[in-house]
Amino acid sequence: MERFAHNTLAQRVVVGTGTIVGDLLDEVARLSLGRVLLIGENRPDGPAAEIDAALHPVAWLTSIEQHVPADLATRARETATESAADGIVAVGGGSSIGLAKIIALSHGIPIIAVPTTFAGSEATDVWGITEDGHKKTGHDLRVLPRTVVYDTTLTATLPAFMIAASGMNSVAHAIDTLWAPSADPINGALALEALRALNTGLRAIVAGDAADADRMEATTGTYLAGAAFASAGSGLHHKICHVLGGTFGYPHAPTHAVVLPYVLALNGPLVPDTTRRIADVLGTGTALGGLIALGAALDAPRALRDIGPVFDHAAAADIILGEAPPSNPRRLTRDLLIELLDLAWQGGDAEELERNAR
Repeated sequence: MERFAHNTLAQRVVVGTGTIVGDLLDEVARLSLGRVLLIGENRPDGPAAEIDAALHPVAWLTSIEQHVPADLATRARETATESAADGIVAVGGGSSIGLAKIIALSHGIPIIAVPTTFAGSEATDVWGITEDGHKKTGHDLRVLPRTVVYDTTLTATLPAFMIAASGMNSVAHAIDTLWAPSADPINGALALEALRALNTGLRAIVAGDAADADRMEATTGTYLAGAAFASAGSGLHHKICHVLGGTFGYPHAPTHAVVLPYVLALNGPLVPDTTRRIADVLGTGTALGGLIALGAALDAPRALRDIGPVFDHAAAADIILGEAPPSNPRRLTRDLLIELLDLAWQGGDAEELERNAR
């Protein structure tokens, strides 16, 4: 075996069912936080409202946007300063937690994440901010939530389209890990177990007969996928999605769901051992066939044209080419990326790209 070095991020994870308020108050006390800033949508029936009533935060940020626009980040940081917050409780999906990370990046205060989707941002030290049509991302341990508090009941009322989109976002964390810049046998094992758990749990949830154990399975898969991704770094898939989101305004999670099969089709033929392991975990003959079947079972979006605006595929390819990691299994060209984006735009046959890539 070749020598490798693996990094595991230190993080506390609390998982329960119907215990969110008590678990959260325990974690606030454990971190000795006295002036908590709450981030989350203000819906009367939402978890943030219940948490607000129990927590009595010094301020509550309810304006949440995807990709963290720079002007929103500035206002959020100002609120943290003015309220003298000594910690953040972020309730929601990747957008809420992403905003918390931007505050933590500048203020150095701890985050307690309370996820309500299957997106997985809570498990990573990745931050992102969008300004002038460009999404800038980076890694910093200051933005890694100190504690993640999961409650499986928080995803019980999640709309079907959000289960599909956020679930496929986590599937993308797992698959992109396998050829990411710092991929190794440890984060690879985490990624494959994440993929198994997500495949099992998400299918049961969308089928409408999910038990608490199924939600726990999907939650476990979400965390493992995020932890694997945080260790391995961003692969080609995430670079493509960040360009589509930050530059062209595409929604984060649905974009992951659409693009992932095409990236797997592009890279898969060059890493047969990896695709065999993916297929084995998904219980299918081929990795790509298994991924497409999972997306169909979840009724995940299939075409970029269904979720976002018209964009210049050649211009997007130029940006992606400049940001793609050198570790990608396939040598990338402008024409190859345009072909991928053309197919993803129309929801075309990913297997065609796989055949052409062999």
